[in-house]
Amino acid sequence: QVQLVESGGGLVQAGDSLRLSCAGSGRTFSSDTMGWFRAAPGKEREFVASITWIGGTYYTDSVKGRFTISRDGAKRTVYLQMNSLKSDDTAVYYCAVRMGRTGTMNDGVHYWGKGTLVTVSS
Repeated sequence: QVQLVESGGGLVQAGDSLRLSCAGSGRTFSSDTMGWFRAAPGKEREFVASITWIGGTYYTDSVKGRFTISRDGAKRTVYLQMNSLKSDDTAVYYCAVRMGRTGTMNDGVHYWGKGTLVTVSS
């Protein structure tokens, strides 16, 4: 059974940094794309960033230059380093996995974590 467990969320001030972690189990994830989505209060869940099985990275425009996604295959963990946080970044952040070497997160997510809340005060 695949499980994804996020950690690292919290309350910070605008301009601060946070690092989210997502620890996976039940699968190696070595051939999968891993990533992050977020859902702001009252809004639909949206794509934030992803990293492919060979290390290719993708970001939504609003976080480019501020967020960095990375992964540790041995630990089956994906990270999201978030710098220069803004109040608009306030959301529940969800870890996501798309199985296989083809397609993108927009083509479908196979596994979701339960989310971790990030609150950025201005």
